[in-house]
Amino acid sequence: MPEGDSIWRAASRLHEALAGKTIQASDFRVPRFATLNLAGWTMAEVVPRGKHLLMRLTGPADEEPGASRKPRALTIHSHLKMEGNWMTYPPGGRWTKPGHTARCVLRTDSVDAVGFSLGILEVVPTAEEDKIVGHLGPDLLGPDWDEEEALRRLRAEPDVTVGFALLDQRKLAGIGNIYRCEACFLSGIHPALPIGDVPDLAKTVNDAKRLLGENLGPGRRTTLGPRAMRPGYWVYGRERQPCRRCGTAVRRGLLAGPDGTEERDIYFCPRCQPAP
Repeated sequence: MPEGDSIWRAASRLHEALAGKTIQASDFRVPRFATLNLAGWTMAEVVPRGKHLLMRLTGPADEEPGASRKPRALTIHSHLKMEGNWMTYPPGGRWTKPGHTARCVLRTDSVDAVGFSLGILEVVPTAEEDKIVGHLGPDLLGPDWDEEEALRRLRAEPDVTVGFALLDQRKLAGIGNIYRCEACFLSGIHPALPIGDVPDLAKTVNDAKRLLGENLGPGRRTTLGPRAMRPGYWVYGRERQPCRRCGTAVRRGLLAGPDGTEERDIYFCPRCQPAP
């Protein structure tokens, strides 16, 4: 599943291509919105919220007699889940993904934007965005990031493992499996350690925020630092390979949520991150 930095880059790319453009034609290939026509609407902005994409549009003024003539506002909300992607093409350009996987097509005079295999696709009044993303915690890459609020939400359940809590988007938004594994490694804590036992939770959160921020530019993702000579990770995906710090073989395990479900892979160094 794409992490916060991937969504931030996707939003930036889409905003650059679509902001200020009038939609010439739209095609929503999901039953609920199959008849929705956004032709004549203008893309105001595309913004990320954690792992969610919000495309905000303004519509033509209401021309009915006595109407206030104020622009209407809608938001196209999408979540990529595991396989989703937004691609842009020249008008009428050949798609690089199968047509049957397209869920949304937005055409302007200069670009076609196509959302493929979107896990979530819906259109809501912009004024009601909180109904779909209001439950999210502070966004590590957002302009309104609130560290104290994120820490408060994390500490509210001290018995939950840090590895699970960092993925809970209700507590803080934007961290995925890669960054939770890497942040735990940099803090020297095992992902199965309960939140209440983490010696410096603020450091762990700030490590994740820093890593996300360092990967907003072009090029392949790396967590080894901005001066790293090549892309790579400290532990993620490096099962049986030597730890970059101590040489011990990195291990892979499974970590579930409090109810025993939602198992996800974890990677850790058994020497640098002793098991609780």
